[in-house]
Amino acid sequence: MKRFRLGVIINPLAGLGGSVALKGSDGVAVEAIAKGAIPKAQIRMQQALNVILPFIKQIDIITASGDMGGSLCRQMGFSTQDIYTALETTSTETTAIDTQQAVKCLLGHQLDLLLFAGGDGTARDIYAVVDDSFPVLGVPAGVKIHSGVYGITPHASGLVVSMLLKGELVSLMSADVMDIDEIAFRQGIVKAKRFGEMTVPAAPRYIQAVKMGGKEVDELVLADIAADVIESMDDELYIMGSGSTVAAVMEDLGLENTLLGVDVIQHKSVIAKDVTAQQLLAFIADKKRYSSVKLVITLIGGQGHILGRGNQQLSPELIRQLEKDNILILATKTKLKALEGRPLIVDSGDPELDKALTGYYKIVTGYHDYVMYKVANPDLVEN
Repeated sequence: MKRFRLGVIINPLAGLGGSVALKGSDGVAVEAIAKGAIPKAQIRMQQALNVILPFIKQIDIITASGDMGGSLCRQMGFSTQDIYTALETTSTETTAIDTQQAVKCLLGHQLDLLLFAGGDGTARDIYAVVDDSFPVLGVPAGVKIHSGVYGITPHASGLVVSMLLKGELVSLMSADVMDIDEIAFRQGIVKAKRFGEMTVPAAPRYIQAVKMGGKEVDELVLADIAADVIESMDDELYIMGSGSTVAAVMEDLGLENTLLGVDVIQHKSVIAKDVTAQQLLAFIADKKRYSSVKLVITLIGGQGHILGRGNQQLSPELIRQLEKDNILILATKTKLKALEGRPLIVDSGDPELDKALTGYYKIVTGYHDYVMYKVANPDLVEN
């Protein structure tokens, strides 16, 4: 029987900037590592590959050496062939050129699918080589993921590959490759651009939608949501997540807000701006200063993610220390209706935590106006 030829590419630097509040990883890898960022792209790819371990005897993996794929795949026991070695101009960085050159080498090996781990920048690099001529699938590992070529979680990406290995009838579809200007992004300005389309397996429950751009225009609804949250504030520590809906709360408080970062407030005053994952853990360790800790987050329009997209500062270590009732999810009913019944999604980086976070949550949709909505990653619920 013909063995499945799976191409694997890992961008080792993907997501490095998220936990240390750098809003991305492009060109800031050294700074991110100096601030204590821990590379997680390998872990994300491992989570995807774990799903297909039962099919290990059916798979030949063609990849790049070292941290770009070879080390992990060989460690997991897969039949692995390295066909590219990174240029590695420094000991801490691979480059877009490495990704593109590796993909060029891979495409000469009659692959059935190219599986890659990264963010929107990685998707752009791969698109520059393959265009829409070859099936690919992304394992989400970046800070910002606007593109529609990724699984909703690493586990979901693995499930899609397992469908192919089982011989299930999986069609192909075109999905947008999107990216934003990270320099503007770090200044609180979102400039998203469509670069083209790549071909991905058509598994809509497991492949994320393209992020909806633009700001909420219904200012009255946002003001009502803000009023509800502010009314209940006492001496708790509030961790204010990213996004325009949370920003509306900060605006009504008259506080400066980090639109694309995480701020900390107490007694309706900012006590820390644009914090990192480690800074947040330090705050909640000092429990004598406040009665409890509350997290205020919103969902990404069109996708439904509430954790793991643009807010990696909210680490699994942090989330595990919060009571479920102290996680406040804010959303307009328009955003919820746009999901067309699809559940909210968590992609914390810890699959066990993701499972623990499933269930129904009270979503603040206005002033004393709430709806119950389900958090239930499709890839975890059905398998």
